[in-house]
Amino acid sequence: MNNRPSPVEAQSTSPRLILRHAAHKLVHGEGAMGRINTWLAVGITKIVGSMWCAYAFVGLSLISLPAALQSHDPITMVGWVAQTFLQLVLLPIIIVGQNVQAASSDARAQSDHDTLVAIHTLTSEVYNLSMNQSKILASLEARSTQQRNL
Repeated sequence: MNNRPSPVEAQSTSPRLILRHAAHKLVHGEGAMGRINTWLAVGITKIVGSMWCAYAFVGLSLISLPAALQSHDPITMVGWVAQTFLQLVLLPIIIVGQNVQAASSDARAQSDHDTLVAIHTLTSEVYNLSMNQSKILASLEARSTQQRNL
């Protein structure tokens, strides 16, 4: 099975830039409910995925620390660390890290897209020059054949 496009198809193809915001429609759909779900999910993620939220969660988790320490129960203290502190604080920090990685990925995609557009433009020009040269060579060959036949 050959998936390679013909030269004409390849020449008519132009590189497309697809960033993460363009993929929202693929996740929730293009309808009104999909747009609402996307807006809500992205909004909540922006709020929870901020360092300010991480700081707030640290403060929130520290409220229950004195009670965990006063219990003198190792299971309660481990539970506070694992369930209260780590889960509550690491969630927004992980989202912040993912946002940084996504922005970096979008920047690379933009750079790659710009490069592909330049390569496509140059390749199309080379293809057009090659087609013109082929026409000139065919014309010269036809003229040469006519002169030999005379």
